[in-house]
Amino acid sequence: MSESAAPVFGDAPLRIEDVVALSRRQVPAVLSRDPGFRARIARGADFLSRLLEEEGVIYGVTTGYGDSCTVNIPPALVAELPHHLYTYHGCGLGRFLDEAETRAVLAARLASLVRGMSGVSLPLLEGLETLLRHDVLPLIPAEGSVGASGDLTPLSYVAAVLCGERDVMHGGRRRPAGEALSEIGMTPLTLRPKEGLAIMNGTAVMTALACLAFHRAEYLSRLATRLTAFNVLASNGNAHHFDAVLFAAKPHPGQSRVAQRLREDLHSDRPPRNEQRLQDRYSLRCAPHVIGVLEDALPFLRQLIETELNSANDNPLIDPEREQILHGGHFYGGHIAFAMDSLKNTVANVADLLDRQLALIVDARYNHGLPANLSGATGSRAAINHGLKALQISVSAWTAEALKLTMPASVFSRSTECHNQDKVSMGTIAARDCLRVIELTEQVVAGMLIAARQALALRQRVGLPSTLGEGPAAMYADLQARIALVEEDRALDGELRRLLADIRDERWAVYAG
Repeated sequence: MSESAAPVFGDAPLRIEDVVALSRRQVPAVLSRDPGFRARIARGADFLSRLLEEEGVIYGVTTGYGDSCTVNIPPALVAELPHHLYTYHGCGLGRFLDEAETRAVLAARLASLVRGMSGVSLPLLEGLETLLRHDVLPLIPAEGSVGASGDLTPLSYVAAVLCGERDVMHGGRRRPAGEALSEIGMTPLTLRPKEGLAIMNGTAVMTALACLAFHRAEYLSRLATRLTAFNVLASNGNAHHFDAVLFAAKPHPGQSRVAQRLREDLHSDRPPRNEQRLQDRYSLRCAPHVIGVLEDALPFLRQLIETELNSANDNPLIDPEREQILHGGHFYGGHIAFAMDSLKNTVANVADLLDRQLALIVDARYNHGLPANLSGATGSRAAINHGLKALQISVSAWTAEALKLTMPASVFSRSTECHNQDKVSMGTIAARDCLRVIELTEQVVAGMLIAARQALALRQRVGLPSTLGEGPAAMYADLQARIALVEEDRALDGELRRLLADIRDERWAVYAG
């Protein structure tokens, strides 16, 4: 890991790319050593301590939580309250977040707490930094948050681990948190008043997942564009559907960028061939319009996600300068919910676009001279070989499931916790749904990579000269080296899984920069 490239928590805002790099262990977590930053953190914690000594009423410190805010906590029991908060929230279910997701959660929570408005102490921030540096990862159940009052239940697992409780993944195995902390030389924390609330009462889980979803969706957009170029060529299609003057007439920036990429990939500045169709079907001709919606949405969604990432989003907030307690609702994850509901919609539409392209190129009625199902078998053996028939069915199934999941989660608010949390964001559910849509779309893309490799090879059999630009030609050569032409029927699941890994590792630098 490169220390010099690491984002410094407390010195500057984090970008989505910083969270992704931290989630992949490409950079270490570094907490600011700046004296001014550390003094600000101390002022907030010290103010809370003084107020507590003066017996001030502080929500979640000298009162119960949520609807129990009218319950006054006896002074002798105040110190126990944080422990009770993370203990009774230990009711998560579902899958555990994977290692990258968990690192992203720790980074997102640390990014919020270093804003200096949560009243936490420096040792708590250092504890989160230590977990990230030593890769001690709380086992966080994915299900159980309604996205306001923050991600309480999943984040309770972070709070518990900092205190040496529950389980972690460390060194590739599941272990008791106390054992792992001892091994790395970290003393379990005793949470100060409000620190349990500060860890849990925020949007870190949904925001972390949103960062990862955004990054994967951005790469899918570029891959879908490159695959469209392959499919236009394989279909003997009309590259002049992507003409610069044509797209200047409807100048959405992202849409125009997709068209430009297709022009460059297909060398469409050359004179047109004698086209078999004056106008290709929509899944080819309108590809910039479909992928372009995703491209045009990404800058706006980035702003929503990064603003949330770099916000103080617990309650109450502490103003250490004016020494005020500010009660509000920044734990509400509506912006992330909207971003994820929107992103999953645009990504699923891209999956559907590619599914329609595949339906065209496997169908001998529409693929302009290619064999049915893109079978590479010839002679007498052609009768018993089926090409990509089943792959097309699977791609259609993955697409259908992605489309089914586009129902917005944010509109399904539930009234919870004795009607205190009577309007909630569902942001974490939206983020999990979005990641599942992205996963399914990546599976569609893996299938399309096999189909593109097959279709271009079969098109070359019938004498079409390559008109691919340098970038797509290099990617096609790589696919040829990695995927054998399907001439005899074979199982493709192993190749699909390897291609999925390649997609998630961003093997191909498509339209880099």
